[in-house]
Amino acid sequence: MSARDALLTAYQTLLLAEGQRATTLEAVAAEAGVSKGGLLYHFRSKDALAEALIDRLEELVGEDREAMRKAEDGPSHYYVRTSVWTDSPLDRALVAVAQLAQESHAGARAAMARAREAWLELIIEEVAHLPTARAILLIGDGLYFDAALTGGDHADAAHFGPDELMPVIGHLLDSAPR
Repeated sequence: MSARDALLTAYQTLLLAEGQRATTLEAVAAEAGVSKGGLLYHFRSKDALAEALIDRLEELVGEDREAMRKAEDGPSHYYVRTSVWTDSPLDRALVAVAQLAQESHAGARAAMARAREAWLELIIEEVAHLPTARAILLIGDGLYFDAALTGGDHADAAHFGPDELMPVIGHLLDSAPR
């Protein structure tokens, strides 16, 4: 891992653990094990770190979108099936950028909107009915939110996992107006 990537990962880690206000340049440098001067060589400011994290998210969303496009069972099933916390690089970047968005970072909010639109676009291509596509997106979003609340444990009967919802997604796809 390059020094730049290590610094960006340190920033992301601090955002996830402490929130934006605790992610000072000094804290990021300490987390990465470099001097503040070393940090400033790669990133001139917290804004530069935020922009680099947004770039990381957009790259990961692009990779996920390609996997979604190629999914054997289609984009809708893929989206719902993968809408659980796995502590993947995409999960970590998504939640870290969401932290920035919650603090009114305009670039982070725009990046989150672009990610959702990119996923929705593929679902619309499959479903060809906007309300059904939005419902599928919201089911996936709900699973992700539920996983955040429960720590991802779907063993409890009060929580549904993606497997229980696949027949529902199939029904939505089959009954969507064309």
